[in-house]
Amino acid sequence: METLMTLEEVARFLRLSNDTVYRLVNAGKLPASKVGDQWRFRKEDVDAWFEKNKNIRQTESTRKPRKRKSK
Repeated sequence: METLMTLEEVARFLRLSNDTVYRLVNAGKLPASKVGDQWRFRKEDVDAWFEKNKNIRQTESTRKPRKRKSK
């Protein structure tokens, strides 16, 4: 069974303001469905969106070595 969340629940879950979640939805960046005058989010979609949009910082061990400038 899928879990549905309200806009307020998504905002708390992502630690964002309600306005930020609303802007993401209106920009088509965060998947949601409108039921009457309220937004609903599938938790699975929110999790997938978060994974797709997270920034991964490379560690020293995973960075490619820089080419040295020749003199």
